[in-house]
Amino acid sequence: MLAPIYDHEGEAWVVLTRRAGHLRAHSGEVSFPGGRQDPDDADPAATALREAWEEIGLDPASVEIIGELDHLSTISSGSFIVPYVGVIDAPAQLVPNHDEVEAILHAPLSELLLPGVFREERWGIGPVVRPIVFFDLVGDTVWGATASLLRQLLGLVTATMGRGELDHE
Repeated sequence: MLAPIYDHEGEAWVVLTRRAGHLRAHSGEVSFPGGRQDPDDADPAATALREAWEEIGLDPASVEIIGELDHLSTISSGSFIVPYVGVIDAPAQLVPNHDEVEAILHAPLSELLLPGVFREERWGIGPVVRPIVFFDLVGDTVWGATASLLRQLLGLVTATMGRGELDHE
C-alpha cells in the first residue's frame, strides 16, 4: 500500500482512492492505492508501486519512498498491509482504473487536522470491543485500516507520535 503525498502551494496533500462499487472486498470504501503482492514483485515496496501504477496511473519512477508506517491486518478481510509513504510531484496525470477505482481523492492534511473531522467509536466485533477511527471529509468518510494509517501519518507529520519521523531506508 502506498500513501502518496505531494505539495500544492505550500500545503501537503495525500492521494486516496474510492474503491469501485463492484469489488468483492471493501467496495466503495476510501483507501490508499494498494493490493496483493504478485510473485514477480521484488518486495512489498515494489508491490505498493506496482499497485499505485495499476490503480491510478502513478508512475513508479516519480515516487520517492520516504518511509514505512506500522504494518497492520484488517479485521473484516484479514488482509495484511505493509504501508509505505511516498513523495510525488503534483499528480496532474493520475487516472483511475475503473476496474478497481471509482475515483481518485485528494485531501489536504490540514483538512484532516480540523476539529470535528476525526472521531473514534468503539465497536464490538465478536467478544472484543475495538476502537474504530474515522475521518469525516467533505463528501467522504475514511474509516477502518485506512483511517488508522492516516492517523499514524498525521501523528508523524505533526510530531505527536512516538517516533516523530518516518523510518528512512
